[in-house]
Amino acid sequence: MGKHLSDDTIKEFQTQGATLLKGVFADWVDVLRAGVAANMADPAPNARNYETEGGGRFFVDYCNWARIDQYEDFIFNSPAAEVGAELMGSKGARLFHEHVLVKTPKAGTPTPWHQDLPYYCLDASQTVSIWIPLDEIPRDRTLEFVAGSHEWGKFYRPQRFDGTALNENDGLEELPDIDAARDDYDILGWALSPGDALAFDYRTIHGAPANTSSIAQRRAFSLRLVGDDATFARRDGIVTSPPFPNVTLQHGDPLDGAEFPKLL
Repeated sequence: MGKHLSDDTIKEFQTQGATLLKGVFADWVDVLRAGVAANMADPAPNARNYETEGGGRFFVDYCNWARIDQYEDFIFNSPAAEVGAELMGSKGARLFHEHVLVKTPKAGTPTPWHQDLPYYCLDASQTVSIWIPLDEIPRDRTLEFVAGSHEWGKFYRPQRFDGTALNENDGLEELPDIDAARDDYDILGWALSPGDALAFDYRTIHGAPANTSSIAQRRAFSLRLVGDDATFARRDGIVTSPPFPNVTLQHGDPLDGAEFPKLL
């Protein structure tokens, strides 16, 4: 296994909680575009379409890799697992799930500021989301991150992308209003081209604005990986997303099984 990333990139990921990977997946853009097209033509039962005035929509789906050939090809044959292991400082890499997010032109629904880990049936310190744009994304429509928020030691209440709470009484605190005080935070964001990627820790606070363009769509494929220390978490009375209803692992079991294949 050759090294894919510079020491500076790995350090930025580990200290800031997010980093830019320039052109790392350029050879896989057409494969992923075909996969997203197949996914949108045949969405899973849990897929969501947030429609907005003006005809735009925000399409979200996940956990389709076993039935979308292009996703499976990318997950098992691209350098993503090796890249993820380098970033996490992990010997291995295991799939948690994949997530597709498409904002059509005039999609007025933003991605609200949130952390990923509180949504998940997972306990882990070695985590990485690899978010790959399949269209040109200018700085004003890109995914943004609150630098260093992965080290705050806090978990915030998960919400659906329509702004409603996933669990009303989960005991977690509300996320601060980042947009009301942007100057108080070190906010990272990059203009992106197809084949670039953003890598971020599941604990890093992130969000994205609505797609206000009248002509440009914003397709993104996000791969969620974990490292060596990941365990399954059962949280009484708490809805997790993705739900993984058929997983029989008990709380604290190493994350393993057909749903979570070891990639490296």
